[in-house]
Amino acid sequence: MLSVAIVGGLHADARRAAVDRLLAEVPGSVALHHDLATAVQGTVVRTVRDRTGIVSAGEAPLVNDCACCALREDLVPELERLAADGLTRLAVVELWDSVEPKAMAEVVASADLRLTGVITAVDPALVLPYLGNGDDLAEAGLAAAATDQRTVADTFARQLEYAPVLALATSQDADDEDRALLAQLHPTARQVPIGDGDLSGRGDRDWESWFERRPAEGQGAAGQAGLASADSEPGRHPLAEAAFGGFDVEAAAAAQHPACALLPAEADECGVATLVWHRRRPFHPERLYAALEDLCCAAARSRGRFWLADRPDTLLHWDAAGGALCVENAGPWLASLPDAAWELVPPVRRAAAALDWHPEHGDCCQHLVFTSPGLDRDGLELLLESCLLTDAEYAAGRTAWKQLPPAFDSLLEV
Repeated sequence: MLSVAIVGGLHADARRAAVDRLLAEVPGSVALHHDLATAVQGTVVRTVRDRTGIVSAGEAPLVNDCACCALREDLVPELERLAADGLTRLAVVELWDSVEPKAMAEVVASADLRLTGVITAVDPALVLPYLGNGDDLAEAGLAAAATDQRTVADTFARQLEYAPVLALATSQDADDEDRALLAQLHPTARQVPIGDGDLSGRGDRDWESWFERRPAEGQGAAGQAGLASADSEPGRHPLAEAAFGGFDVEAAAAAQHPACALLPAEADECGVATLVWHRRRPFHPERLYAALEDLCCAAARSRGRFWLADRPDTLLHWDAAGGALCVENAGPWLASLPDAAWELVPPVRRAAAALDWHPEHGDCCQHLVFTSPGLDRDGLELLLESCLLTDAEYAAGRTAWKQLPPAFDSLLEV
């Protein structure tokens, strides 16, 4: 039966190295790639290759002037063709630079194909530069559609944090700070060195020594388990194991939802720190809005959920990278729903709320996580605290809170 593994990432050289490694390690494997750079000519170029070179090539027309839409329309028939011929063991879907794995994983899963792995390829030395790049994808020539308004930083962050496996390219420019940043951004990921030339997978000695000296709690339980898979076969490269390791689309989506996201924990290593800030009191909308620029620039990456006094029933999503912030309405807090509505809420959401339940406010809270080299933890905490309601404002109650100026209306497109 055909297995499908997705390999994505903005680091194109690392991505290609990861795909080449899989083709070399897995007999009967091919790689499908849709080049969206040709979209300006009105088509998307598809290539299928194995370890020896290109097997076939073709073009797919744009769908609604959208290259990414063309990819979605063309990908499933190609995978179904490979499944039908019975000759291919593993189809590696190599995503184009700015295509995010979440969308493609859901496309593959919805087509009843066997998705067995999602991998993001990373050059550790480029993590901080990409997280700090606030340029629009269009400016960088990486937009997937004319209406694509994403930035390099936020696209890279989502690619990195969605995949349970990170394929790490050999990089002479990477240092311990780069590796600590990567580990703190996605502590539960299984990190697999791609290797350099040596097909036994033992070419990247620098990364092996890093794994050996990292404490277990820093790596994360899922990452530690991934380093010694129970299904491993002697001689098989761990990246090949990861491609067949299995992938749950629904669980992955839940892990990214702001209400129950698996956010990083407190950490401080090699000059990189992660601050987890959790409070029960709501933000004053005007004071928080005035502090947004300083908060967004305080860390390379920040995310989580937050609570505004003038919108006490609304769970808001905080997602910042590259000095820019995206705020989204993620629906109601469970505390604001009638009991009968809880049956309509996914179990993972109810479980997350129960773990964080407060007798007075339920699941309403501030849960923000900031990760960066040189993080000013004390200054950041002071700034965040100053944005909360004062004792007098808090005591005034919800009716008064709702009368506060709605400073976030423009960000939420109300």
